[in-house]
Amino acid sequence: MKLRIKGDSLRLRLTQGEVARLAASAQITESMHLTGARLVYTLLADADAHDISARLRDSQLVVVLPQSLMQSWAKSEQVSIRGQDGPVQILVEKDFACLQPRDGEDDADAFPHPDQPRHD
Repeated sequence: MKLRIKGDSLRLRLTQGEVARLAASAQITESMHLTGARLVYTLLADADAHDISARLRDSQLVVVLPQSLMQSWAKSEQVSIRGQDGPVQILVEKDFACLQPRDGEDDADAFPHPDQPRHD
């Protein structure tokens, strides 16, 4: 799961496997190790949630999606889920393979890019 933060904008990008894991277990978690600290970020599908939300506590960022919204997104061609929690814009989206290969990028589990030529 890729995390991007810019100002009051939060974006999470998930591979095919991560979307499947989220649909099956309702939660995925990643972490980033910093000198002397660790940032943990979690995407959680909650049956009791009515809106998308985000919270930060003790170096853990948790983004919550309504479970029904997540399930319909995971099973469809829909690319993203958008929401807002106060001033924070939240975007959860499927991660597409790059059209041009880039050093250091592993697109093996990415969703096929819609503009990628098909070889049927």
